[in-house]
Amino acid sequence: MEVGVFIPIGNNGWLISSNAPQYKPSFELNKEIAQKAEHYGLDFLLSMIKLRGFGGATGFWDYNLESFTLMAGLAAVTTRIKLFATAASLVLPPAIMARMAVTIDSIAPGRFGVNLITGWQRPEYSQMGLWPGDEHFASRYDHLSEYATIIRELWATGRSDFKGSHFQMDDCRLLPMPAGEIKIVCAGQSAAGLDFMARYADYNFCLGQGINTPGALAPMTARVQAAAAATGRKVGSLALIMIIADETDEAAMAKWQHYQAGADREAIAWMAGQAAADTRSGADTNAKQYALPEGAINLNMGTLIGSHASVARMLDEMAEVPGLAGVLLTFDDFQRGIVEFGERIQPLMRSRAHVAAPAEPVPEPA
Repeated sequence: MEVGVFIPIGNNGWLISSNAPQYKPSFELNKEIAQKAEHYGLDFLLSMIKLRGFGGATGFWDYNLESFTLMAGLAAVTTRIKLFATAASLVLPPAIMARMAVTIDSIAPGRFGVNLITGWQRPEYSQMGLWPGDEHFASRYDHLSEYATIIRELWATGRSDFKGSHFQMDDCRLLPMPAGEIKIVCAGQSAAGLDFMARYADYNFCLGQGINTPGALAPMTARVQAAAAATGRKVGSLALIMIIADETDEAAMAKWQHYQAGADREAIAWMAGQAAADTRSGADTNAKQYALPEGAINLNMGTLIGSHASVARMLDEMAEVPGLAGVLLTFDDFQRGIVEFGERIQPLMRSRAHVAAPAEPVPEPA
């Protein structure tokens, strides 16, 4: 099972709580996490793009870096780990994004991929005059399909003459082409999202399910595998999981309860309202999950809470889920969490037995 990190490009990571670590995003913070992840033999990093936060007492996600420029910087200070930036199709024209991707591929040959999103939070785009209207909720995967067709053509042939409902290319050129294949991730879980994923994506990005329920992903990964089989393509699922670990199960659960007690209700209500705004497309499972009130302090992602040994055991159980290619980890405290994973959790995992222990000490921040 591959292991990646959903790096903290937004303030406070993925905990909407005044009792959780409070911090602003920076290149230095993400560089430290990226280099430690590489040091411990982790496989990939992914950064989101968020253009407007949820506010509230914690100002959740009101501070955000930009995904492509951040990953370009991290490409230059890493040597092995794979890097995925996120492209919002309403913001970056496909030919520009394709060229940006080739540029990062030049910095880190063979290590760069792209996470494609359609956008589910209207104010992110309407604040800049880029929201095409609420009909986008219903047509967004048609829009993204044209987008993916264009970038695939440019990366494969160096040109595109695609003409569609949303994009029209006129002998569009792209040179140089990438050194190797640029992998595509997509988070679609609705019928339209799964259809897009099955035709264009290499990985399906999904939210984990429940607290300490590693097998709960099986129905979702089965849907992904069925959709991919219908197109004759191979697509693996990447599950978003939060790890809250400590010396004992009880100490870890006490942390979780402390974070729950500090829940930023205003920010959570904003998130739920935005996730519920899509009444036209059936909404993706991921977006619906954001709107659930219980456990919403971490966007209701799957959460593993326990001792280092307990978390290792649950991750090994997750690795047995058919169709699961890997996990994308978040931590309540990223700086502490990445070291604990590398030194206390990963060495106990059967599914990571192939990862050699690092020969050098963990790198200290510059």
